[in-house]
Amino acid sequence: MNFYKNKRVLVTGHTGFKGSWLSIWLTILGADVCGYSLEPETSPSMFNALKLSDKISYSGIGNILDCETLERTFQQFQPEIVFHLAAQPIVRLSYGYPKLTYETNVIGTLNVLEAARKCSSTRAFVNVTTDKCYENRELNRGYKEDEPMGGYDMYSSSKACVEILSSSYRRSFLNSETAYSLATARAGNVIGGGDWAVDRLVPDCVRALNSTGLIELRNPQSVRPWQFVLEPISGYLLLGKKLYECGKKFSGSFNFGPETADVLNVSDVAQMICNTYGKGSVTVNKKDDLHEANLLMLDINKAKNILGWSPTYSAEKAVTKTVEWYRNFYENRCDMYDYTVEQIQTFREDVKWKTN
Repeated sequence: MNFYKNKRVLVTGHTGFKGSWLSIWLTILGADVCGYSLEPETSPSMFNALKLSDKISYSGIGNILDCETLERTFQQFQPEIVFHLAAQPIVRLSYGYPKLTYETNVIGTLNVLEAARKCSSTRAFVNVTTDKCYENRELNRGYKEDEPMGGYDMYSSSKACVEILSSSYRRSFLNSETAYSLATARAGNVIGGGDWAVDRLVPDCVRALNSTGLIELRNPQSVRPWQFVLEPISGYLLLGKKLYECGKKFSGSFNFGPETADVLNVSDVAQMICNTYGKGSVTVNKKDDLHEANLLMLDINKAKNILGWSPTYSAEKAVTKTVEWYRNFYENRCDMYDYTVEQIQTFREDVKWKTN
């Protein structure tokens, strides 16, 4: 995607799982990348394991609730494109920290939108939310972008608020030709190497397989739209390009998820991980009664028809690529930055639509 060569791109949340993958891909594309995020919240972390602070143009450590530092970063870097990924992203953590979840996800997003509006160089803004922003009625079909927002838990509802905020902000402040173009991106359950967050299936499986070998599941029959991490990131990159080149035509919301065949339950994915790893076993351990959705799917026809985007890897291949990354990390087989770049380059060669 020659489009990103020499473009100034600001990524919030660049020390996180998806933010790290996005930052690496942007550097491969020749972008001038500025990151703004808290310190990595896990140890190990992908950001530190790959020494990404040495790979991007500028790595700023800061909180999106700190308006002064955030706005100063925008003014100094003068970004043309913004990818906003900084968030409190864990459903179960939101039960323990509801105020932090809302402050970070809603007020923090408003701060980033405002910092971008005060910076005249900003042309395009991709606001990354989640598939969990929908009012989930446990329907046996994918949700479309125009369906009601909602959310049972504090994380999901905070992201629904972010979607409503983004729509209101667009209509209130971004109508002029000189204003930047804003879109929200809703992705499914993303898996890939370098994720060590708590209470996520793949990191929990990897930790178990590298210790006891026993994977304990809370809700084995819960169904989710699983996808390899580079699938939605490819969508973010394409959406950023379209917003920059075509402006308001591509403003709005877009779902990025897998094909229907790759919407699987937790137990199937966990067993797939064991089979690919060649070890481990799966059991059920219901630790508490915190609510988690049982069925959630996305309709991705808008992204297909309007953006020309489509998913590339099956769930099985996504698991294979993910397990290969972790095995290389834990067995010290190779330089993990080089290996991650190799996975990105391979994905770029495999995609069904034009990315470069």
